[in-house]
Amino acid sequence: QLQLVESGGGLVQPGGSLRLSCAASGSIFSINVINWYRQAPGKQRELVAGIDTGNSTNYADSVKGRFAISRDNAKNTVYLQMNSLKPEDTAVYFCHAYILSFSKGYNHYWGQGTQVTVSS
Repeated sequence: QLQLVESGGGLVQPGGSLRLSCAASGSIFSINVINWYRQAPGKQRELVAGIDTGNSTNYADSVKGRFAISRDNAKNTVYLQMNSLKPEDTAVYFCHAYILSFSKGYNHYWGQGTQVTVSS
């Protein structure tokens, strides 16, 4: 089965850092754009950062200069380094990717999410 699994979330104090990981597993031929989204309680899911096949990146204005997205193609893994965290960064973070699979063709997939809580 093709799956995306996030890890690395937790509770940190304001100003702290976390590194999230999203690992894809299954019969993968290639992974196109991978995005990180987040959803806070009572809020809509929003795009935080994205990285394409050429390693071009984009970020929401609210996280520019603080977050960095990267990918390790050999490991089929994408990372989100989060620095200078603020309470407003508190949310469940999801990865989302378009994947060409040997067995399933071209589809998009969501991870189950990992909780990030920024609080004193």
